[in-house]
Amino acid sequence: MDMKSQRDIRRVSPACAIPDLVGEIAAALAGTGPALGIGEIRSATCPAHIALVIGTSGTTGMSKEVSFSPPALLASARASNKFLNAHPGQTWSLFLPVTHIAAINVIVRSMELGTLPIDLREHEGEYPKVDFTSIVPTQLFRALNGEDRLLRHLQTAQAVLVGGAALSPALKAQAEAANISVVETYGMTETSGGCIYNGQAIEGVEFSINAKGLVQIRGSVMADSYLNAPELFRKTNGWFETNDLGKITDGILKILGRADDVIISGGENISLTAIEATLSIRYPEIEFAAFAINDTQWGHALHLAVVGQVNESDIALYLEAALGSASKPKGIHQLDSIPLLGIGKVDRTALAKMVVNE
Repeated sequence: MDMKSQRDIRRVSPACAIPDLVGEIAAALAGTGPALGIGEIRSATCPAHIALVIGTSGTTGMSKEVSFSPPALLASARASNKFLNAHPGQTWSLFLPVTHIAAINVIVRSMELGTLPIDLREHEGEYPKVDFTSIVPTQLFRALNGEDRLLRHLQTAQAVLVGGAALSPALKAQAEAANISVVETYGMTETSGGCIYNGQAIEGVEFSINAKGLVQIRGSVMADSYLNAPELFRKTNGWFETNDLGKITDGILKILGRADDVIISGGENISLTAIEATLSIRYPEIEFAAFAINDTQWGHALHLAVVGQVNESDIALYLEAALGSASKPKGIHQLDSIPLLGIGKVDRTALAKMVVNE
């Protein structure tokens, strides 16, 4: 390996002050400072054209060091601001941990507008007014179910990006009824975060559905590769293959759920995403997470984790009527909170282990 073509990686502390982090990001993008590493990364160097490396395990459990060039990060920020009709001087608020691409995006978008993001991660008291913010569905749910300060903050924003996990139609409708200008985003670390807004590609991005029914994406926002496992970066003819099932109707992309979120129970296919979305319609004030455990009789047994008070018989009857008898859960578990993977995705593995170890 030609070490002259390599660049040092400086690891970023999650507690780094935002003004300091802005300076480091600016230097990384300009090439006057080291590349930045956030999350779980082990590499000490990267190719000279890389500005940022993000360690993410996703849902596979294997740590991948996703590497980004300055053009990809800037293309994402500029396209996002353009879609939202953001103007210089407008502000973003930051609620997300800086160990994730979504938070870095907020910072770079702010830099492009000539402002600093308003750091609200540990804020106490009333939230200040901003023009834009980015949150995950769990935060939106909490704003609509008791966190009044957050609700007021979201209501006064010009646009609220919601991504990181599936946004149920019921929760989106509830937010819009509360006068929150929701922009539903879809993307992943490999696409510099959200790159599909309300089913439409932001500037410089294309999407399609391949023969397996999976969403694939290409464009100026794409990550370079996995620094520690380039052979696993699923990119063919410029298209990055996701693990999400989707369909395109009149040019609008709709995500149907993850391919690995479908279980087989008693010979019947059951979509865990569909279970959660169906329950959110009937019980918008309750948090649900569907998951499966191995079962000698059923193959996979469907279980539910619930935060809130429910009638288990009513839930079983409702799911049976809506999705068929195979969708009746084999177990319902009351929890204080749903374990999350990253910043918004349900940790189904942790839920399954919880039941097995009961």
